[in-house]
Amino acid sequence: MFSTEFLDVPHLASAGGTVVLPGSKSISNRVLLLAALSAGKTTVRDLLDSDDTRVMLDALRELGCGVSEVGGTVVIDGLSGQVRTTQARLFMGNAGTAMRPLTAALALLCGEFELSGVPRMHERPIGDLVDALRQLGCTIDYLGTPGFPPLRIGKPTLRLDEPISVRGDVSSQFLTALLMSLPLVASRDITINVSGELISKPYIAITLNLLARFGIQVRREGWQRFVIPQGSRYQSPGEIHVEADASSASYFIALGALAAATPGQSGIRIEGVGAASIQGDIRFIDAAQAMGAKIESGPNWLTVSRGTWPLKAIDLDCNHIPDAAMTLAVMALYANGTTTLRNIASWRVKETDRIAAMAIELRKLGATVQGGQDFLQVTPPATWKAAGVHTYDDHRMAMCFSLAAFNPAGLPVRILDPKCVAKTFPDYFETLFSVVVASPNCVPVICVDGPTASGKGTLASVLAHRLGYHYLDSGALYRLTALAALRAGMLLDAAHEAEIAALAKGLPVVFKSGLALLGGQDVTEAIRTEEAGMNASRVSALPAVRTALVALQLSFRQAPGLVADGRDMGTVIFPDAALKVFLTASAAHRAERRHKQLISKGFSTTLNSLRADLEARDARDFSRSVAPLKPAQDAFQLDNSDLSIEESAIQVLTWWETRQPFTST
Repeated sequence: MFSTEFLDVPHLASAGGTVVLPGSKSISNRVLLLAALSAGKTTVRDLLDSDDTRVMLDALRELGCGVSEVGGTVVIDGLSGQVRTTQARLFMGNAGTAMRPLTAALALLCGEFELSGVPRMHERPIGDLVDALRQLGCTIDYLGTPGFPPLRIGKPTLRLDEPISVRGDVSSQFLTALLMSLPLVASRDITINVSGELISKPYIAITLNLLARFGIQVRREGWQRFVIPQGSRYQSPGEIHVEADASSASYFIALGALAAATPGQSGIRIEGVGAASIQGDIRFIDAAQAMGAKIESGPNWLTVSRGTWPLKAIDLDCNHIPDAAMTLAVMALYANGTTTLRNIASWRVKETDRIAAMAIELRKLGATVQGGQDFLQVTPPATWKAAGVHTYDDHRMAMCFSLAAFNPAGLPVRILDPKCVAKTFPDYFETLFSVVVASPNCVPVICVDGPTASGKGTLASVLAHRLGYHYLDSGALYRLTALAALRAGMLLDAAHEAEIAALAKGLPVVFKSGLALLGGQDVTEAIRTEEAGMNASRVSALPAVRTALVALQLSFRQAPGLVADGRDMGTVIFPDAALKVFLTASAAHRAERRHKQLISKGFSTTLNSLRADLEARDARDFSRSVAPLKPAQDAFQLDNSDLSIEESAIQVLTWWETRQPFTST
């Protein structure tokens, strides 16, 4: 997951390949609560691992529920309809799928509880659910603004002889919460009447489907009357699989619809969910097809490719796909006219006011947007603009707007606070980058060159971490090549030059979190020895190996970007880099740094000898005939003799920002 302050998505040209989606948030949290209320153990497979499901799991543990986790499988040891902890303060984050059902369940049990969340959760309405529960004799007090969390829940004095009325036109989660919790007290038939038009009916269908899996057969009369039968009891199914998330599928359905296919690929294949899904948001495929997408479906998969282009503008009632409809708003940027999304009032009470947020951010890109209480109208930009997109701590804002990087103007898109996707799809951006191809030369590169012991590796690593970019330690490649060749039984000589070059071309190396991984194995210490340095010198003298490593270095240029350190990154390997920095610390300062480093590792040395060695190496590097060490003509020169790594990083990032096209963020 990208935990950076922002993520710059470069201009994207095409897409193709297979994505495997995470489990559905809506199904995951429903299943966890139902398993917890049941007797016995329930094995939940393919559970979504995200902020919202962790909130639910933490709450269940605090209530005394047994929870064991192994990979994507969770075993819930149920409570048999009784909490073992009768007093608790539970933090719900911004998870509506945890806050609403737990409020209802705990209000019907004999205990004292407080439920709170992040500031935005305290702005999301819950009054209609509280009103319905109070009709039953539940004791619930507001600890802040009436109608909103946080809440204090006390012991109920239940009255079950009259039907319960709940509004259905604000959030379907209120009805879901009642349906899931009322079997706890079904000593007689319990009737729920829905007042107003029930929105998001497909989400109620998910609830009813899962209740049936846990032994609760709710009788439904249209969408206005629901009856929990007398004697209802939760029964664990023993094992249950969580479908992949249909809302998350919408981003990749849209991707296939709007992106040209990468050569050799036929579009996007989505695994984990098919057209027969129980999730309402799977009907997004109908909207995507109406806009021109070509879609095929199997039992647990979809394939999507571009059909009509530009996409067709649509006018659609989106009440049945409230979450996935956000993706349509970004698809509308690529349509041949004005798209209108209707009946989306529920957007205003989600993680943020999504109608307002969408309108603001789409306008930044150049779109003409009109927003009303329950609709959004989007006309594509006449002139696209580069922009920094605020995400409002809303995962769907971040994922939707990443698709704006396919714009015809060739512009990148900046996503602020990309880690908000952790709510439902922590690896979203990694998954996106695995199936897209950036436009030629649009993947940004920052080069950090400089002499030995100038701190270029440390600085480059920090920059890569701050920007969420890939990192290339070019100097380590020769050490890694030598290590891999020796492990393969090769001698480091001219007789084995072709074999070593072939090995170097496909070297399975990754630089991550300060580590050098070779074939997945951490070899950081192994390549930092004196012997490893001498072996690197031997292989670097082989022309074919140098040529092979040039190709390998170029392959590190992948979305979202690259920070490369070395001695000729800006002059030879990436001459078109967006930013080039050349470090110029004096030999005296570099010797002091190296001396402290070696002493800390227990090596005995002197400052004079280190300085002499560095000056000799500088002389060789600056005067060598092949790729001599020198700053690129357009490089910024940075004397970091008296600068900390943090100060150096701030300076480079300041230079970097001056070269970005984004409007003020």
